Amino acid sequence: MTSNPIDIKKNEEPEENFADLFESYLPGGKDNLQTGEQITGEIIAIGDKSVFVTTGTKIDGVIDKLELINEEGELTCAVGEMLTLYVVSTDDGEIRLSRVLSGAGGLSLLYDANKSGIPVEGRVIEECKGGFKVNLLGKIAFCPISQIDIAYVEKGEDYVGTTFEFLITRIEERGRNIVISRRDLLNRQMAAAREEFLLTLKEGDILEGRTTKIMPFGAFVSIAPGVEGMVHISELGWSHVNSVEDIVKINDMVPVKVVSIGEAPKDKNRGPKISLSMKQAQTDPWDSIGDKFMPGGKVFGVVTRCADFGAFVEIAPGLEGLVHISEMSYRKRIVKTEDIVQPGQEISVMIKSIDPENRRISLSIKDAEGDPWVNVESRYPVGQPVKGIIDKKEAFGFFIILEPGVTGLLPISKINASPDVREIDKLKTGDTITVIIKSVDPRERKISLCPADGMEGGEWKNFSDNTASSGSMGSLGGTLGEKLAAALKNKR
Repeated sequence: MTSNPIDIKKNEEPEENFADLFESYLPGGKDNLQTGEQITGEIIAIGDKSVFVTTGTKIDGVIDKLELINEEGELTCAVGEMLTLYVVSTDDGEIRLSRVLSGAGGLSLLYDANKSGIPVEGRVIEECKGGFKVNLLGKIAFCPISQIDIAYVEKGEDYVGTTFEFLITRIEERGRNIVISRRDLLNRQMAAAREEFLLTLKEGDILEGRTTKIMPFGAFVSIAPGVEGMVHISELGWSHVNSVEDIVKINDMVPVKVVSIGEAPKDKNRGPKISLSMKQAQTDPWDSIGDKFMPGGKVFGVVTRCADFGAFVEIAPGLEGLVHISEMSYRKRIVKTEDIVQPGQEISVMIKSIDPENRRISLSIKDAEGDPWVNVESRYPVGQPVKGIIDKKEAFGFFIILEPGVTGLLPISKINASPDVREIDKLKTGDTITVIIKSVDPRERKISLCPADGMEGGEWKNFSDNTASSGSMGSLGGTLGEKLAAALKNKR
């Protein structure tokens, strides 16, 4: 028995072409690319001289590896990263890519670059009136001097012979009138870099910046292309700052700490308000004050300012202490701080106390100079005649300055008991007088005096004998004679 053969292909789908199936799995769906077109592709391989990138077509693109190497000779990308590039050529089944349009090209390529905002590589040929002539894909273009750079151009010849990237801002008369700008491209690149930088910037970051502008209230510092912050005068250093110019100059490289970042403004060409600090980027001197200074130590400091109650003295950058007016002198009563010190004056002080928690240092000028009452008994023994200057005349007696900081009292009772009472009474403030040390009390800082001729009985005899034996004053008669002669001379 024979059976009819079954047509197994009768109800089957037509067989799919393998080439069509393979093409359906290719990324993208574009059959070809145009020269000058911008594409974004993934790096799939890195060779010795070339980098291979997907193009969204059947054919991968190739870019010269040198275009992706920085000034240090390091490759700036890796396999798997995405790159935005331009199609330079599609000859011989190969897609050549580049970051910029360069080399010989048609006029239509320049029009496309102008329309799409694609940067074009050009070489500055020479200076001309108002700018430069630039060879741009075989055409001569004009770049105004204000558009060759962001910064002010001082020497145009420095740009001649150099190759840059430009944007075509105008193209007319079939390429006979081409105007280009490098400044616009730099601003565009700067805006992109600024946006990327601001996404990662945060408060507390410590960066290095360059001072761009000096103002009375502070300094502006560039911390990235197109990103500036302001360092207030109070944040320039731990020391008291009188003038910004005393701390920084234009183009100084300085470390700064980001203190605050304001909200982004509506104007995209302006970045947010950023507050910076130079002093917070440095070590706080109060953190290590105990390693450098101790109470009782003598140091030199500079007077920063004077007040009614005392003077502020900086003993190290950022470490300022107070010399209270009562700590200024043992030798005289101080009414006004400026009578002793002036701002900017370097002085010696003694550290009395340190309070790191409240950031306070108590200083003393008089302790640094030394207390004149120390060992005063050895310098002024009882019975010794000394010369002094009348400081004040009061109803109860005269205050006599024996040396700076040491004053004794000549009681009125001793003056009245003196045979020279009238002559003594005629003396004025500032006049010199010879007195005898009656008693010394260092603890109470008191010295009692009597006139040189006013000691009674044995005390006077002892004084006369001592001076006679030393030969310094001679006999009693001679002493009185000398005093009488001196008194008559003063009277005349």
